[in-house]
Amino acid sequence: MSACLLAVVAFAAPAAAQQHRELTPHQRAIAAGYKALTLCEGQFGGGRTPEQVAALELTGIYPEYEALVAELPATSNAQDRSVSVPFAPNMPPRLAYRVPHFGCALAPIGGKRVLPPAHHANPSIPLPADPRAWPIGDGGIAPKPSKALDAAVAAAFDPAVSKGRSTGVVVLRDGKVIAERYADGFGPLVPNRTWSVAKSIAGTLVGIAVADGKLDPMKPATIPEWRQYGDPRAAVTLDQLLRMASGLGSDTAGNRTDAIYFGGTSVTEQAVAWPLVAPPGSMFRYANNDTMIAIRALRASLADDNAYLHFPGDRLFRPLGMQHTTAGIDWQNNFVLSSQVWSTARDFARLGEFWRNDGVWQGKRILPEGWMKYMTTPSGPQPATGPGYGATLWLFGPKQGLPEGSYAAQGNRGQSIFVIPSARLVVVRRGEDQAGNAFDAPRFVAEVLKAVE
Repeated sequence: MSACLLAVVAFAAPAAAQQHRELTPHQRAIAAGYKALTLCEGQFGGGRTPEQVAALELTGIYPEYEALVAELPATSNAQDRSVSVPFAPNMPPRLAYRVPHFGCALAPIGGKRVLPPAHHANPSIPLPADPRAWPIGDGGIAPKPSKALDAAVAAAFDPAVSKGRSTGVVVLRDGKVIAERYADGFGPLVPNRTWSVAKSIAGTLVGIAVADGKLDPMKPATIPEWRQYGDPRAAVTLDQLLRMASGLGSDTAGNRTDAIYFGGTSVTEQAVAWPLVAPPGSMFRYANNDTMIAIRALRASLADDNAYLHFPGDRLFRPLGMQHTTAGIDWQNNFVLSSQVWSTARDFARLGEFWRNDGVWQGKRILPEGWMKYMTTPSGPQPATGPGYGATLWLFGPKQGLPEGSYAAQGNRGQSIFVIPSARLVVVRRGEDQAGNAFDAPRFVAEVLKAVE
């Protein structure tokens, strides 16, 4: 195979052997999956080089994996848009590969590609700009921020001011782009992982299904794996799943589901398998599994898998002009909609403006009336500290230095969409922050507010 089609990338870490000596074979497989998936999306979704991805997206990650991820070699195949990463001499390498319309997928540990290759998909990476006028397209965007706003945005990219590593910022006022800036290697058409912002996308998709009469948040979630007589989890409502109040447990903190995200384990194998540790609705426990199970209920509610697989694109992304957003699936065709979505700062801004307008886009109602109020109203148990929680959206106010009624979607490594209804403002910040070195998003939004007042 020619050099233009095949590249092997290895980044050695001097102390790597000592740092990852205690990792189990499963953890080594997860580390390899982390690298394969991240390189696949960065190259074949964002048009970034392996070296760029390794320097940013693969540094400052979970500390138990970082040294091994840096050491493992990766082979990128541009012809079939795949990345393979070996992790054990007696096992096949971990494989991530591009799937038409769904971004990159991971094969299960020890397995091969089971979804169709993407030879014909997305011939230009990243996708070209949409010439239609903003907000449905990319035309006519020419922000002229004031000096104060320009300074506030610039500070988000200044390592002397901000602890994080910003990759993009977009600010909307009354739906118009009034500020936009990107780090080197990124731009308005380059997607990166949304992490837990995907949870708020999941809540939005559930709302669309509610409008269709397919789901009722106040009724028990229809989970096929919980249908056996006597299963107490059958009482868990969709509302409780959306509000992180399912009462379900897991073997790690609620927001670590490495086996699904990077191990190639499917949602329907693991997320639905955890038992109750508390009565449903009795405690707040932020959990990836709750969101993945809510989307499992969406899959069960639709007529067939074809309708399910087309639902995010047909009903939300394309109507809003989110042409650079893909929702990832596992090898058993489940959306991993608690984290595995790739999107751009502009697409985030479109989504935030859609929320600000109560689920109406270009004069057409997409969300049922009252759904945004539902998503932004606390109910039941709440987090012990910090902002409140609605139904997949975080709730901010004066205690966090923001106006009453502010809300946000937030994700790992510094992803955020803040909506400030009283100021008619949407503030998007994308990042690749290092673990333990978080960007202060509420403070940044407060600075933007000062600059536009």
